[in-house]
Amino acid sequence: MRVLHTADWHLGKTLEGRSRLNEQEQFIDELVTIVKEEKVDVVLMAGDAFDTVNPPARAEQLFYESLSRLADGGKRSVAVIAGNHDNPERLIAASPLIHQQNIHLIGFPCLDVVNIAVPKKNQMMKLAALAYPSEARLQDVLSEDHEEILMRDNYDQKVREIFQMMEQSFSDDTVNFAMSHIYVQGGSSSDSERPIEVGGAYTVAATSLPKTAQYTALGHLHRPQQIKRSHTMSRYSGSPLAYSFSEAGYAKSVSIIDIDPKGTPDLKEVPLSSGKPLVIWKPQNGLKEAFQWIEEGKDQQAWVDLELHLTESLALEDIQRLRKNHPGIIHIRPIFTEEKEIHNQKRVSDLPIDQVFARFYKKQTGGAEPSQELINLFIELIDSDEYEGEKNEAY
Repeated sequence: MRVLHTADWHLGKTLEGRSRLNEQEQFIDELVTIVKEEKVDVVLMAGDAFDTVNPPARAEQLFYESLSRLADGGKRSVAVIAGNHDNPERLIAASPLIHQQNIHLIGFPCLDVVNIAVPKKNQMMKLAALAYPSEARLQDVLSEDHEEILMRDNYDQKVREIFQMMEQSFSDDTVNFAMSHIYVQGGSSSDSERPIEVGGAYTVAATSLPKTAQYTALGHLHRPQQIKRSHTMSRYSGSPLAYSFSEAGYAKSVSIIDIDPKGTPDLKEVPLSSGKPLVIWKPQNGLKEAFQWIEEGKDQQAWVDLELHLTESLALEDIQRLRKNHPGIIHIRPIFTEEKEIHNQKRVSDLPIDQVFARFYKKQTGGAEPSQELINLFIELIDSDEYEGEKNEAY
């Protein structure tokens, strides 16, 4: 059978207030075309259908229309799990209406394996679909019988044990897949993902992924990538659009897997062309070069992060002119010359040491003010270091 793996649509997501819904609609059109041309039997969507738990109505409409188009009246099976951005209850609300179209919506982590029939290939898929397993959601669904095995403070062990229990439903005469929305250790992330691995609490080891699944479809990381050290092929399909400038230059794609029972997956990446690219401009000759690029029509259909090298402050008129002549400019970040930096450093060096420390502390903490007790402790440490230095010089 032929399976398409996609994830992280983030329908409704904006870029600094700019709507991306038109671009997301283009992606859905492209995805439907790919599914038809590639003769895909099953579509797997590994979480983060939406960008927020309360998406705009247009984003919800686009989601359900996309499911209907992909399923094509039940001729093709579609399975979707909730990601960390999704409201699981909201995601599965339409399940009673769309189940007849071979659309499976999984909102909460559970131990049930989804059976997906592909009649025209005379095959069956067993899908171990684990929706975003936050600690709170795991505790909601796990029975008391499993509490000792799946320790609350050992997230990796919980996920590994859940997969092991689900794998028991796999059989030799079925295609056996797993799917989840998790952060696997070693994956390469970008700025547009909402962290779920803070402090490592929600990190899963590659070796904890299913051992007997022929392929594990992953969601959460926005760069397409294969996970090393997993027992079998495990892969993030990535997001269909670039959602932050840290993804500038990323090639976006969906993954297509050809597979038979007991077989080895044959993977193909299908590149995507939808949406505006995100580019970073760094004109070394400052404002003059930036305006020249705009006049030449450079990246006219792109979202732009503009880094300007300047010797003096940027005038408001210049900012307005830049944005008027290129509506895709999102950020304008002035970078001053070395002379300006040296001048600033000299001015800082003239300040009392406690004010220098207060500035440094405020910058490092994102605006917090240090307490007087902390400032006094810092001054004591400085005085102690100076005393030790003088003592060493005396000897």
